[in-house]
Amino acid sequence: MAEEQDLDLVMISPNANPPVCRIMDYNKHLFEQSKKAKESKKNQKVVNIKEVRLSSTIEEHDIEIKANNAKKFLANEDKVKVSIRFRGRQNNYTNMGAKVFEVFLAKLGDIATIERAPKLEGNNMFMILAPKKQQ
Repeated sequence: MAEEQDLDLVMISPNANPPVCRIMDYNKHLFEQSKKAKESKKNQKVVNIKEVRLSSTIEEHDIEIKANNAKKFLANEDKVKVSIRFRGRQNNYTNMGAKVFEVFLAKLGDIATIERAPKLEGNNMFMILAPKKQQ
């Protein structure tokens, strides 16, 4: 029947019982599939993660500058990874790093939400912030 109509016999779902086939123009079918793939790719949102590095002994003004940079990243709908590296004796004072994170988050509290709470991994403490959803 497909040859009489100058079309192709296309197997739509080979795993079905019985297998499902359709008589159609195969090239047109491929074109429509690629068109759907392009359309779905267009609608996808790529999420970037930007990093802001802090120190456990950072000063107030420096936190302000880093927070302003993080605000720019969050305004662009990017996620922000905030990290503190502890060196040498600083490993004994990780609570200072937690305080720095609290101060940093207080400066971004109105536009950021915590996606991943501060966590100590080895010599580094990380926190991931995401932009707040607009309603």
